[in-house]
Amino acid sequence: MTYFCYCSSPLGLMTLQATEFGLCGAWFETQETLPKQLGKEDADHPILSETSAQLADYFSGLRKTFDLPLAATGTAFQRRVWQTLTTIAYADTWSYSQLAVAIGNPQAARAVGRANSKNPISIIVPCHRVVAQDGKLTGYAGGMSRKAHLLQLERNGSKTPSNVL
Repeated sequence: MTYFCYCSSPLGLMTLQATEFGLCGAWFETQETLPKQLGKEDADHPILSETSAQLADYFSGLRKTFDLPLAATGTAFQRRVWQTLTTIAYADTWSYSQLAVAIGNPQAARAVGRANSKNPISIIVPCHRVVAQDGKLTGYAGGMSRKAHLLQLERNGSKTPSNVL
């Protein structure tokens, strides 16, 4: 059984989804990977309410790491990439090549990019911290404007403006 709720953020409405085992999704409203069937709406579900609270702390600059059980579904390769994403430090960025090296497959930069784009848990599994080899911002399922603002928030420690979208 899955449960979901909506969570307001300075970057727009987010949909959160969890099972009894952990958080399995955090999407902005424009993301195409948002599933059609979300389960039962339950804003009081313990994992969802804790996720909402931790996201609020993150956006206010009070939280740099998340402490939530994660239960994203994907291939073994995707899950390995997503797990490695959680090791990228707050306000740091890695290239797709660095991420490929970190998973032990230096030749897999493109495959890492595809797995990164399928990450169902925005922000908490910080795929926004992956950039091009030259440091330029590249695709983000939540939108490039959101990616830029998330990185700015982390670098400056200031609240992300609510009028960015």
